[in-house]
Amino acid sequence: MTMSSDADRLWRTAQALNRAAAGVSPVAGRLPPLLFLTDPERTPEPWITAAALPPGAGIVYRHFGASDRQTVAERLRRVTTAAGARLLIGQDARLAEAVSADGVHLPERDLGLAALLRVTRPDWILTGAVHGRDAIARAQGLDALVLSPVFQAGGSSADKTPLLIEAFAEQIRAARMPVYALGGIDADNAEALIGSGACGIAGVDGVRRAFG
Repeated sequence: MTMSSDADRLWRTAQALNRAAAGVSPVAGRLPPLLFLTDPERTPEPWITAAALPPGAGIVYRHFGASDRQTVAERLRRVTTAAGARLLIGQDARLAEAVSADGVHLPERDLGLAALLRVTRPDWILTGAVHGRDAIARAQGLDALVLSPVFQAGGSSADKTPLLIEAFAEQIRAARMPVYALGGIDADNAEALIGSGACGIAGVDGVRRAFG
C-alpha cells in the first residue's frame, strides 16, 4: 500500500507507541495502533478513509442515531474486511452484532456496560471514552481507554481545555489498562506522544486528512 507522507508518519508513530505499550501490557499488542473515529458532520463519507487505512488499523463508527446507520455500518464492514482493518461500533452493541463488527466503543456515560459485554462477547474489542481521572478510575472490563483531548481539538471537544503531554502521561500512569491518545493529533504533532505511555493514536480530522 502506498501512503502519503502524512499517513506514513502518523502510522509509523502509532505503531511505535503500540510496540512500546505492548512491552508493558501484552493486551496493547493485540489492539489496533491507529483508530479512526467517525463523526457525522466531519466525516460524512467515512468509508473513503476506512478504505485507505493500513492493515491492522481500526475504525470506530459513531452514528449518533443516524437513520442510515445500518447501511453505513454494512458498507464499513465490507471496506474494513477488504482493507484488513477492524471495525468497532460506537455504543450500539446490537448494530455491532448485526454487521459482525470486531467490538464496541462506549461513550463515557455508558462505561458501566462493559462488564456485561465482556461476559456476552468475550471475543470483542471493548474501548471506552474518558475525559479525566474520575472516569479512568471507574472504568472496568475494557481493553483500552480513549483519553481526550490531548491537544486542542475540534467537534464536541472544542471547548475542552487540552491536557497536553505531561498531564496526559500522568493520567495514563493512573490507568489500569492501555490508553489511546485522542484530540487534535495529526502527522505534525503525533511524535510528541512518544514516551507518554499511550498505546496508540485515535483521531477524527487528523486521520481523515492523512488518509483521505
